[in-house]
Amino acid sequence: MTKPTLAERPAILAAKRQLKMARSTHAYVRGNTAKFYEWLDESPASRPVPQGPAIWICGDCHLGNLGPINDGGGRIAIQIRDLDQAVIGNPAHDLIRLGLSLATAARGSDLPGVTTAHMIEEMVTGYASAMADPASNDAGPEPEAVRSVKRRALGRRWRHLAKERFATQEPMIPLGDKFWPLEQSERDALAELVTEPDVAALVLSLDAKDRDRTVRLVDAAYWMKGCSSLGLLRFAALVGLKNAKGRSDYALIDLKEATTPIAPAAKGAKMPTDQAARVVEAARALSPHLGSRMVAARALDRTLFVRELSPQDLKLEVEQFSAGQAVKAARYLAFVVGKAHARQMDTDTRHEWASVLDADRRGAIDAPNWLWESVVSLAGSHEAGYLEHCRRYAMRA
Repeated sequence: MTKPTLAERPAILAAKRQLKMARSTHAYVRGNTAKFYEWLDESPASRPVPQGPAIWICGDCHLGNLGPINDGGGRIAIQIRDLDQAVIGNPAHDLIRLGLSLATAARGSDLPGVTTAHMIEEMVTGYASAMADPASNDAGPEPEAVRSVKRRALGRRWRHLAKERFATQEPMIPLGDKFWPLEQSERDALAELVTEPDVAALVLSLDAKDRDRTVRLVDAAYWMKGCSSLGLLRFAALVGLKNAKGRSDYALIDLKEATTPIAPAAKGAKMPTDQAARVVEAARALSPHLGSRMVAARALDRTLFVRELSPQDLKLEVEQFSAGQAVKAARYLAFVVGKAHARQMDTDTRHEWASVLDADRRGAIDAPNWLWESVVSLAGSHEAGYLEHCRRYAMRA
């Protein structure tokens, strides 16, 4: 392929991001975190969004940022899988973001508005259940979208990841649409980075049976991946673990630039000033399976967070919902988010926050008025924004 230069990358990535966001309203919602908070701030909802306890929140809690995560020891759980926007902030923002994502997915499945109303009601039920007992695993009936992705995750091994990511069993990263060649300065920086103590320790921890190994960079490429974060530095690196007898195994790691979050932080929140350290600390609070496999690092004058890629880590993809599955998914996923929030609160704080959520449920549906009105208002704003986006960008393709 033609090798994009460092100067050419931003324009190419910006164009790809715009086209990705033009695929559907749901894709537009996923890729437009900045507009979400801008429109939320301007929302005409009659009830103001309550200020919940200051805890780590995802900040970008849409469907695609939830999925099965391996804890490194073979145990899998559905958890939040992307913490780029995580801040110590208002948990109500995660609920609204999830509700909007579910609502646009329902509309994309041609489901009636009454289904969206039932989804928001079930979201509140699932979230409240997690607040009542965060140690429980009673998320309600498992939706087919979750069941199928968990089945895939449980059956995956390294050969599947190699075939999916590399299209080859050989220790190399094939270049193409997703993987781009590196500049020599980038390759040199990554070769040095993988031998740094914290990063090497992360890689070596993948094989508890043989710690007497050395770590080296085998291959690496620029990774054109994501949507809202497209344009930031992101690399895939194949790392070799060689023991004293000369036998080598390989690990795949993801290195992603961390930048200042768009999600609003709570007043007076104390978070790491290093953005990668912020993401790692948030992951350990919200998604322990993921946080245990991440470290913060620096390279190329940027702050990066590094995580081991597991074959079991998958994105929750929803192409089409039935009405029944949509309602089940709303309860189940809100329970997952609720557990991530609740594990950071003591009993009194959980009960106080649950009472706030229960205080404004006397409207047309059994859900807080501020949540329903925010989702409805934002769905309209995003639909209009999506059509304008298509007019401006998709017609250029």
